[in-house]
Amino acid sequence: MPVAGILTYDTALTFRDGHYAWGHAGLGTLLFLVNIVLIWSYTLSCHSCRHIVGGRLKHFSKHPVRYRLWTWVGRLNRRHTQLAWASLISVAVCDLYVYLLATGAFDDPRFF
Repeated sequence: MPVAGILTYDTALTFRDGHYAWGHAGLGTLLFLVNIVLIWSYTLSCHSCRHIVGGRLKHFSKHPVRYRLWTWVGRLNRRHTQLAWASLISVAVCDLYVYLLATGAFDDPRFF
């Protein structure tokens, strides 16, 4: 979770331009947004998160919010392997994109 938190902060910083003004977005911003959604989906789909949210409850009817969270995490858990591969590929693509930007191969195309 700390890694996902740091990457969320980095994703928020992609909405700044070269002069540190907010409200700008480019191709890198979209890549980072997809990356962080996949990372959080993978993180929240693990067995331990499912247990933390709804484990050790004897009666789900007395805890409807936890039950709803438990079922949501359970649905994500069914796709845990696919989310792992998708997040791994998205991290590699983002790393390559940042490397290419840092080496000056091209500039980040800005949408606004």
